[in-house]
Amino acid sequence: MALEAHLDELALKHRALDRKIDEEQGRPTADAFKIAELKRRKLYLKDEMERLKHS
Repeated sequence: MALEAHLDELALKHRALDRKIDEEQGRPTADAFKIAELKRRKLYLKDEMERLKHS
């Protein structure tokens, strides 16, 4: 059960980053560096979720 809870927490963080990316991209003066960093963090979370699912 702890693994499922951890996966759920990672999924919540992943969705929150997705919203932050959308918000930043919607701004007239979007910061490309910030968007890239958010995308890297989002990808890391996705990779971590996949790793945990297959371990």
